[in-house]
Amino acid sequence: MKVKVYVEGGGDTRALRAQCREGFGDFFCKAGLEGRMPSIHPCGGRMKAFKDFRTALKKAGAEDFIVLLVDSEEGVGVKGSWAHLKRRDNWDKPVAATDENAHLMVECMESWFLADQDELATFFGDEFHPKALPTRPEVEDISKKDVLDSLKAASRHCGKKDKYDKGQHSFKILARLNPAKVTASSPHAKRLIETLIGKAGD
Repeated sequence: MKVKVYVEGGGDTRALRAQCREGFGDFFCKAGLEGRMPSIHPCGGRMKAFKDFRTALKKAGAEDFIVLLVDSEEGVGVKGSWAHLKRRDNWDKPVAATDENAHLMVECMESWFLADQDELATFFGDEFHPKALPTRPEVEDISKKDVLDSLKAASRHCGKKDKYDKGQHSFKILARLNPAKVTASSPHAKRLIETLIGKAGD
């Protein structure tokens, strides 16, 4: 099975899209997909990711498995990714799609960072203040605003160049995360990795 992941992120520049592809690639590799990696397609904004996903799904062959991966942007209070995307974004599930095709980073990709705070501290160095980060065991219970605000607060003394910046740091941090910690703290991340591994073995 050829697995293709259409992911929200990567902005509009070739360099940032390459960082996005590399960050997710390193994360997936460490999660157990080495040697059977999905192809990663950075799409920029979430609407563009959905449009690219729908196009890829229409063109998919029998050996293709197409994945949409976007931020949930808010808590997921309904059952199923498609139900959430319909409620929040008014996106209709394509006829050819199943529940396995849609995956969420809850509430955002940076939520995963809070699951591996040791790696965050190593990345930013001695001036990083981990006590500014939330310590709830399940990162999906933390709002997107609190996630981003806490990352900025914890890195505020790291200097202008090193203070957390999504474009400059996000995919570099993603590449360094321990997937076991992320999947233990985020049920949706666990579901994503289990789906990718299952389809890669088909």
